Amino acid sequence: MNPSTPLRRLIPRRNGLDAATSLSHTRFPIPLPLRQRRHASSSDPPSTASNPILEAYKRENANTPDLAAQQMAQAQQQMSTPGDLPASSIFEDDRRARAQQTQTTSEPVSTEPPRDPANMARVLDPDPNARERWLRKKVIQMVRKGGRLSMEEFVKRTEREHLLKSENLKTSIKKLGMLARQIQGKGLEEAMVQMRFSKKKVAGEVLKVLEAARDEAVVMRGMGLGGAGTDIAAPSPKSRLIGAETTEPLSIQLKDGSRYAVKDESKIYIDQAWVGRGPYGKLPDYRARGRVFIMRTPWTSLSVVLKEEATRVREWREREAKRLRERLNKVWVPLPDRPVQGMRGQYYSW
Repeated sequence: MNPSTPLRRLIPRRNGLDAATSLSHTRFPIPLPLRQRRHASSSDPPSTASNPILEAYKRENANTPDLAAQQMAQAQQQMSTPGDLPASSIFEDDRRARAQQTQTTSEPVSTEPPRDPANMARVLDPDPNARERWLRKKVIQMVRKGGRLSMEEFVKRTEREHLLKSENLKTSIKKLGMLARQIQGKGLEEAMVQMRFSKKKVAGEVLKVLEAARDEAVVMRGMGLGGAGTDIAAPSPKSRLIGAETTEPLSIQLKDGSRYAVKDESKIYIDQAWVGRGPYGKLPDYRARGRVFIMRTPWTSLSVVLKEEATRVREWREREAKRLRERLNKVWVPLPDRPVQGMRGQYYSW
């Protein structure tokens, strides 16, 4: 610095230096980042000042459940699940939205109009007068009969049977008819074994039909369940002599004359089996010189009627009773021992 410089020129520079120095040493509040402010606010000591409005609200709603506490408990429960997302995760909102969407889709809202009872009654009972006349007729018949049932009605109420018609099978009546005659009259299990080891191609389809018929008969009619572990008690000749309680299967005679031992009246057997003609298909038959014929491929259905062994026993007893009546009514009686009247000799009288 030149010593000849006046003092008045140095004073402003002195003031400028002091101002710059004072600005550099002045402390201004610098905003903290969001994460630091969150931790800083959480580390601040809680305020001891009371809020009268909040206290009054808590006193009035002391018995009501705290929704915030419940949400916090649910969040803690979710966080307690291993591998789950915490409540503060950025994917929590997305998961809640998906859960709400699945809940709404699981409970579809019916858009159909409510059913009209008048329309339903019109469909279920199109002619009420005819129904009333039919009921009146049946009541009159019941009163006239004194509550007695016919033989057919009694059999329908006391015995079980099931009818099943299969879908169309790709075979002919001639081929399927042989298998129908083979299984008719046999026990259901025996017929299934026969079809299982048969060499016929359609025997596998017949086996499936018999399995379906067995399942429907057991589920829909309750067949084959009545005599589980029980046998028909028929006293043997030895038991009549010695007075023992030994029993043996009931031996009956079938329609073809063969003997059959019945051990369980609830056992299922095939009473009837027949075939039905179905539609015909078309297949090309390629021949020489570019000619094509049309083959008609037959389709056939199989129908079976399943019954229980109790029906066989009843039919056998009815046949035996009829045979006994015929034998008693047609007893041979010798001619009376008296002389023949009106003999004209060995020649005719014309």
